[in-house]
Amino acid sequence: MNDLSSWVEKNAAFTPSKTAIRFEGEDIGYARFAETIRGHARALKTVHGIGRGDRVAFLGFNSPSMLALFFACARIGAMFSPLNWRLVAPELAYILEDSAPRILVADAGHAGLAREAAAGCPDIAVVPADELAGDAETAAGEDRDAHAGPETPCLLVYTSGTTGHPKGAVLDQRAIQVNALNCVHYAGLTDADRVLTVLPMFHVGGLNILTSPAFYAGGTVVLHRRFDPGATLRAIAGERPTQLVLVPATIQAAIDHPDWADTDLSSLRILTTGSSIVPLHLIDAVQARGIPVCQTYGLTETAPVSIYQKPGDGLLKPRSTGKCGLHCEVKIADDEGNEVPVGASGEILIRGGNVLREYWNNGDETRRALRGGWFHTGDVAYRDEEGDVFVIDRKKDIVISGGENIYPAEIEQLVHRMDDIADVAVVGREDARWGEVPVAVIVPAPGARVAASEFLARFEGRLARFKHPKDVLFLDALPRNAMGKTRKHELREMVKGR
Repeated sequence: MNDLSSWVEKNAAFTPSKTAIRFEGEDIGYARFAETIRGHARALKTVHGIGRGDRVAFLGFNSPSMLALFFACARIGAMFSPLNWRLVAPELAYILEDSAPRILVADAGHAGLAREAAAGCPDIAVVPADELAGDAETAAGEDRDAHAGPETPCLLVYTSGTTGHPKGAVLDQRAIQVNALNCVHYAGLTDADRVLTVLPMFHVGGLNILTSPAFYAGGTVVLHRRFDPGATLRAIAGERPTQLVLVPATIQAAIDHPDWADTDLSSLRILTTGSSIVPLHLIDAVQARGIPVCQTYGLTETAPVSIYQKPGDGLLKPRSTGKCGLHCEVKIADDEGNEVPVGASGEILIRGGNVLREYWNNGDETRRALRGGWFHTGDVAYRDEEGDVFVIDRKKDIVISGGENIYPAEIEQLVHRMDDIADVAVVGREDARWGEVPVAVIVPAPGARVAASEFLARFEGRLARFKHPKDVLFLDALPRNAMGKTRKHELREMVKGR
């Protein structure tokens, strides 16, 4: 296997004029896209001094230049690190300090945030995306690292950490290739497919479930800067995509849009969803329009596609997330790592070329997650007699809201620093729009008077908005077990229906 940019380069040799990316009314052919990648690679190497193993961060909305930068990093053996533009400057600053990229490329709408986030990191050069594109057009010299290949780390994506700090998952080029093969298998992806990408590509879901695999298959990506339900429906009717990935919150937004019932959806042969347990009413609403729903399961650390349904499976077993992918292994295991019997619940363990190499600068977490040669997901599921996997719970206390992972520990750490709060726990509550939302359960300090509205306003500018608690419950004391651990299952019952 060559580096990942060979996908685009070789497809350009077969079909140079075929549209690789359609973006805001413009068609970018495979030959042009391949040259753009080469230009970005030259600019990174010769203008900005980026070499094998260096990190290149990106902050901005979906764009062709973001994709070109991803493949250019793979071409020269660098690591592409897309940043979540929903985060606020202190959150981004932590990631930048941890990953230490040589440059931070930012689009025009996020240049100010990029400079603010990188202010404490003088070794990071903030480069406007337009400036890099200009460099790509004029740079001369070498555009490839001859040693870049399957073992070369190419993607550094930060995922929320159980300790309250995000962890950087390092995926090598083989992981991206294996993920593409799994996608081809479940979705029947070919060069005839048109993939509509509306989810943010700073997540592996937006970047890797169907977007990057489309370039492996030689298909076309219809790219939107960000999700908008009306624009998504208009694109389905006008651009005639065959494949689309949505998380439950964006499915709900599309269904709630007034144009849902009358939009021509007939071009779609599959709608892929996942990221959290998918409510049945959403699956029913989509399949009632004649569109097969395929659920997938995976994590940032697995590139992500590891378990999936094939077309038609969603009608037969809508509560299942499918079977083990063709190019990886899955085990439902007890706490000792032993396979549990059919029907018994256990932790999902994953092994294969799609699994992360390590957590960046975090040997302890790497060893914990990869013990016994398997990646421990922290998610609980069972298998039925036919091998279908049913996700039922999470061992971790993660809250998945609108497809975004929220770890209560991050919010709790912030609240613990508030002088008028004696104790806090954060749990998820079901929500019709977002799937789940975080709710803070707090114990005020003796004599303190804390107003709910004032407390909920404290997170502005300190945490991304999607992480803000949406409600607060006041207690005299948190319920704890004999070991002093908070009994969060009791708190989840308390916040239900509030």
